[in-house]
Amino acid sequence: TPLLHSDRGFQYTSLSFKKLLDDNKLTQSMSRVGRCIDNGPMESFWGTLKCEKYYLHTYRSFADLKKDIDDYIHFYNYERLQAKLNGLSPMKFRTKAA
Repeated sequence: TPLLHSDRGFQYTSLSFKKLLDDNKLTQSMSRVGRCIDNGPMESFWGTLKCEKYYLHTYRSFADLKKDIDDYIHFYNYERLQAKLNGLSPMKFRTKAA
């Protein structure tokens, strides 16, 4: 089951959002109360995506934005080399660790 991790913002704790997740067979995960550090890796990822992609483009449609985000997630996981991962992409690092 796909997992959606978020902070405890009101939009993520609403009953309508929970129903949306249930309807789409997604499992919800949230940071613990008062523990913003729980979400640090994802906050870092979204910050990187915004700096390297989003702020550099003007999107004509939501579909264009979605495609660019999907493409960037693939790039980030499979192609983008990271010093903290010994110069490997996240997936290459994960494969070597397994």
